[in-house]
Amino acid sequence: MSASMTASAPAAGLASALEIRGLVKEYVAGKPVLRGVDLAVPAEGITAIIGPSGTGKSTLIRCINRLVEPTRGSIKLHGEELTGLSGRGLRLARRRIGMVFQEYNLVERLSVMENVLSGRLGYVPLWRAWLRKYPAADIERAFMLLDAVGLPEHATRRADALSGGQRQRVGIARALMQRPDILLADEPTSSLDPRTAVEVLELLTRLTAAEGVPVIINIHNVDLAKRYARRIVGMSGGSVIFDGPPEQLETHHLRAIYGGEDWM
Repeated sequence: MSASMTASAPAAGLASALEIRGLVKEYVAGKPVLRGVDLAVPAEGITAIIGPSGTGKSTLIRCINRLVEPTRGSIKLHGEELTGLSGRGLRLARRRIGMVFQEYNLVERLSVMENVLSGRLGYVPLWRAWLRKYPAADIERAFMLLDAVGLPEHATRRADALSGGQRQRVGIARALMQRPDILLADEPTSSLDPRTAVEVLELLTRLTAAEGVPVIINIHNVDLAKRYARRIVGMSGGSVIFDGPPEQLETHHLRAIYGGEDWM
């Protein structure tokens, strides 16, 4: 098996932000969705996870922030083991993990600004959030991020008045509002038209690079993955079967990932 078909570490000299070892997830005992996944995610750039539906891509991402509980294995974020955390420890860890969702996951009745500021909920006292009394520095950063995602004039509009692409931009701003150590994006473009998908990925790439935040993105579009990711992880049947730079992803790898030839 070639080196590009095995799980690999980040390039020489580049530290890991996230280290996953032997990750297994079974929703039903004896039927693993993830089969001993090993990954070392570099501390910068975009890592794209590709593979057919049902192969465990979303489960992998959701195990990282513990929206799904791993069955066994290790997940370390900058050296801190995440799998054993609970209560306050888990809440503190989740502050460091931004998330961009496929279906935006905004509070539709709240304004765009309020949705962005909700990225600070893990940092402010409950009474401040309840009364919408966020610190001035948080409000200033929220306006800065809205400007960065191209929505400064929409700050006071309700989230449900926005288009899909605009909602995803709000989701990106909210995730960056956390000042995360890593950002997870679960199929963030699958609900968008092709042009808007490109615009959102351009934005995600530019802003996370400026903030120095590494990204793991679960994506179905192989061409977009090759265009924007520094590294591609191909999964099939709950296992990693390709791990390498986009230029090394070839037709025989895609056949191994997706199966057969008729779809190509």
